[in-house]
Amino acid sequence: MLFNSPEFIFLFLPLTLSIFFYIGGQGYRRVASVWLVAASLVFYGWWNPAYLGLLIFSILFNYWVGAALSQRFQIPINQKWLLTLGIVINLLLLGYFKYANFFVNTVNDILGTGFNFQKIILPLAISFFTFTQIAYIFDAYQGKAKKYNFLDYCLFVTFFPHLIAGPIVHHDELIPEFARKETYHFNIENIGVGLTIFSMGLFKKVIFADSIAVYANPVFEAASRGVSLTLFEAWVGILAYTLQLYFDFSGYSDMAIGASRMFGVKLPLNFDSPYKSVNISDFWRRWHITLSNFLRDYIYIPLGGNRKGEPRRYLNLMITMLLGGLWHGAGWTFVIWGGLHGVYLVINRQWQLFRRSLEPNLLLSSWWCLWLGRLITFLAVVVAWVFFRAENMKAVGIMLKGMAGANGVSLPPFLSGRLAFLQSWGIRFDSLMPNLEVNPWYALSGIFFLLLIAWCTPNTQQWMAQYSPALAQPTSKTLSDASDRFWKNLQWQANIGFGVLLGVLIFLSVRTFLGATPSDFIYFNF
Repeated sequence: MLFNSPEFIFLFLPLTLSIFFYIGGQGYRRVASVWLVAASLVFYGWWNPAYLGLLIFSILFNYWVGAALSQRFQIPINQKWLLTLGIVINLLLLGYFKYANFFVNTVNDILGTGFNFQKIILPLAISFFTFTQIAYIFDAYQGKAKKYNFLDYCLFVTFFPHLIAGPIVHHDELIPEFARKETYHFNIENIGVGLTIFSMGLFKKVIFADSIAVYANPVFEAASRGVSLTLFEAWVGILAYTLQLYFDFSGYSDMAIGASRMFGVKLPLNFDSPYKSVNISDFWRRWHITLSNFLRDYIYIPLGGNRKGEPRRYLNLMITMLLGGLWHGAGWTFVIWGGLHGVYLVINRQWQLFRRSLEPNLLLSSWWCLWLGRLITFLAVVVAWVFFRAENMKAVGIMLKGMAGANGVSLPPFLSGRLAFLQSWGIRFDSLMPNLEVNPWYALSGIFFLLLIAWCTPNTQQWMAQYSPALAQPTSKTLSDASDRFWKNLQWQANIGFGVLLGVLIFLSVRTFLGATPSDFIYFNF
């Protein structure tokens, strides 16, 4: 079930909320929890009921392993071997459903064989609920996980706002939220704050992300067919996708936090204006924050982190990012995307060491240095998104050649009036993208408008800062800074003016998605 579908917004969410608070308000907290688990399973099974069995097996198996590692009962297996068994079983399930076809196709390409492997459909959310539970059993082995009962554990794994595409929730973040009596009682502030955040996310998804996608998809589809692209066409395509992905993931993150907050439950922050990052390390502290934390805590640090010298640190960074790329998708394009970000992180580390040799306090950087760092980081991320989005390496090559101007530089005719002098430099003004059904003027206007929003406006957490919408504090500056006084005066308040604005957002969003088939969130594919 999609957050941006009529079934979810008009039926599932209000019905689940009403029954949860009715049962909880009568004092039957455990029954209310059972209802929420059941509703979450219906939410998951709406897509394909056949894979409910996989989710239930995963919950039963990991709870049993975690309970044994927490010594709730004794079994004749060494703790280390039990942990290994738990991780291996989880990875085997993930590997079979997500990577079996990739492995067989790679073997066929390398050896020239023709192994025929039935195409396996990827179960929704398998990467997310697998990583969530690997973290749990690892913590149980280290004695960091409490002895939770089975119902609490089920609710922790299946709670529908985070189940499909994150955030990757830690057990000690979510289970204590359901231990509070207040969670089971209707609270008008939680409903108001949650509905506002959810509506902001819905608006980002159906108005911003889905609208700019119409300029990205035709370009990448043309590249996958082998069509050569000019510099303008390639850059329109990748910038449109860069913004589509940004507002799609930002919208989903807001909707997850908003839906959860309606239940009085705070989820961890997962998205914090990543295109405002001043370097690539800053980017990974802002983009998919909970995945970054998982990779750091359960891969990078166990590998040795930064404790074994600089060369080992760089090797650990590369391994972590390569695995992070592979987590996103079963394809060499994703592996290269992760490796490219690993290279970026190594270069950034070298640059930081050089900067510190000149100026120990990096916080003294001037405003223009910060903006230059932001621009360079953004361009590096954009280039990497080519690998993330392209269907195959051939399409990657076509996109990169176009972005480099190898197929010629042409600009749309409407720019010729002001930029005619460029013709003396060999730049043409031709009709562009006639076969791609892309209007250059609309594409440029949309890209420019959304870049302004991504770079120059506060994010949802800043708008709603006084209501502490998420568990973690954002990396981005708060609106109390002198440079943000204008925006501080526009922070969300529970008053008529903002109520009308909320109504307009909901009306525009609902009107838009009712007129079209709801589109999947991009991270549903991972």
